[in-house]
Amino acid sequence: MVETPCVDPLAISLPSDDSAPPDTTTSRVRRAFLRSVRAGQALFEIGDPGEPLFVVQAGEVALLEPGPNGAPRLIARLGPGDPVGETDAVLGRSRTVRAVAVTDGRLLQLDRETFREMCLARPEIALRIVERLAQRAADLERRLGVLGMNDLVRPVVRSLLRHLPADASEATRLPLGLRAIAEGAGLSLRDAHRGLSELFDRKLVRLVEDALIVPDARALAACLEDDAESTGSGAAR
Repeated sequence: MVETPCVDPLAISLPSDDSAPPDTTTSRVRRAFLRSVRAGQALFEIGDPGEPLFVVQAGEVALLEPGPNGAPRLIARLGPGDPVGETDAVLGRSRTVRAVAVTDGRLLQLDRETFREMCLARPEIALRIVERLAQRAADLERRLGVLGMNDLVRPVVRSLLRHLPADASEATRLPLGLRAIAEGAGLSLRDAHRGLSELFDRKLVRLVEDALIVPDARALAACLEDDAESTGSGAAR
């Protein structure tokens, strides 16, 4: 049985060759846990067992999930120092995403028990993991906020476009009230107001003397395409 080294897997930097003395902690960790990967190599697939977890030492790893029509959607792009698959390993659940090496690289591969022993021996390791997970949660909350706003913007844009001339090529005045926009969008007055306010902020719609002005109908329509693209793309690290 390999004795668990008392090291910080998030901070250790391992050489790619055999230059380190064989009895150093770095060499023991490299021999026991280091794994080399090639660009395009899958670390795990959705539904695979939750162990082991990995810590990127060099290179980058992408986390993917099925998107619309089954196309892969990027969730995150992880680099040196980032843990990969730690949530599944700690919770003992099956993989919920796919992990693929974006570049050639090196990773520490740790089973759940080894990682647990490291955290017990060095509590700061667990603290750093928690800090990284908290940052990921904050990033996810921000992205969900953007997606949530887009869910309000899109129906408001469609409601406005239905009242625009098909050949509108310059600023167009729309004598529409908030209630008419909300009914056309299938939203509550409050949500329609939020979506319309976002369009004001994006300068795609203006309010002049109680009338809505659409400066550029094509730019307003393109907003639907931009939102669809942002929904289908993941968050890069």
